[in-house]
Amino acid sequence: MGDPASIGPEISLKAFQNTELYAKCRPLLVGDVNVLNKVMQVLPDRKLNLNVIKTVEEAKFEPGTMDVIDMQLVDIDQLKFGEVSKMAGNAAFQYVKKVIDLALNKEVDATVTNALNKEAMNLAGHHFAGHTEIYAHYTHTKNYTMMLAHKNVRVVHISTHVALRDACDLVKKARVAEVIRIADDACKRLGISEPKIGVAGLNPHASENGMFGTEEAEQITPAIEETQTEGINVDGPIPPDTLFPKAIGGWYDIVVAMYHDQGHIPLKVLGFQYDEEKKKWGSVAGVNITLGLPIIRTSVDHGTAFDQSLKGTANEISLEDAIDYAVRLAVNS
Repeated sequence: MGDPASIGPEISLKAFQNTELYAKCRPLLVGDVNVLNKVMQVLPDRKLNLNVIKTVEEAKFEPGTMDVIDMQLVDIDQLKFGEVSKMAGNAAFQYVKKVIDLALNKEVDATVTNALNKEAMNLAGHHFAGHTEIYAHYTHTKNYTMMLAHKNVRVVHISTHVALRDACDLVKKARVAEVIRIADDACKRLGISEPKIGVAGLNPHASENGMFGTEEAEQITPAIEETQTEGINVDGPIPPDTLFPKAIGGWYDIVVAMYHDQGHIPLKVLGFQYDEEKKKWGSVAGVNITLGLPIIRTSVDHGTAFDQSLKGTANEISLEDAIDYAVRLAVNS
């Protein structure tokens, strides 16, 4: 459900209201029923029957009904929608921990997460950089990476939540080769039988033959050559300002980015849309997928959007896209 003070409860209700969801999968929600009931008050046309369950076996999986594992972590009288709080941060963390346990125990085939607030989570004593790190910790996974996707444009990262000066030091042959292999496997799990991978350079113009750095020659190119010998269809290093237009045009199935913002910015540009009536930007699409885990995890590619909480105007498209990706991964796993 995500942070209970966020738009997570609202977009969950909206996604479950779509009867097409039940033709794709058998969905259930981990969260707090009292929060969902409160949010439904601002969604008069989005009524659902809430089936409170303790185990997956009790779920009905019927259109018009949301099966909810009720964690009972939120005092609805104390919850302030749209604000950071220790209570909400703890609840959001515990929801994630619960779905990880369900997946590890093979009670569910895939997990999809709504946004949590890192400040709130840390106030509650859970010191993780985000969802990805929580999943890695509790699944005992050391080698993992993030994939962002907007429709058929996909990107994986050599590093994510580290300082930029540290990210440059993490561009090593072994890590680049590892992420190329993860990217290849991810595409195949999405049903792309012969994926074509483009690898970005780190430095301006991919170093221009060593004029602007040595990482391309010393780390990135050797990793590409190594994985090419394994039969992986991979090109690079390519300047990102050239690579991403080609990926958007369909030339590559997935891009390997060297650091967080190099991969995030192009995907965010694709996923954001300006609302002329409200005179504001809003994220309308995009999916975050954690690769390398023993379980499937996808997520919305937006934050908690506290400013939209409990207003009934939040957009559920990113969540629906995340569910679609989770289903594709589960079907092809």
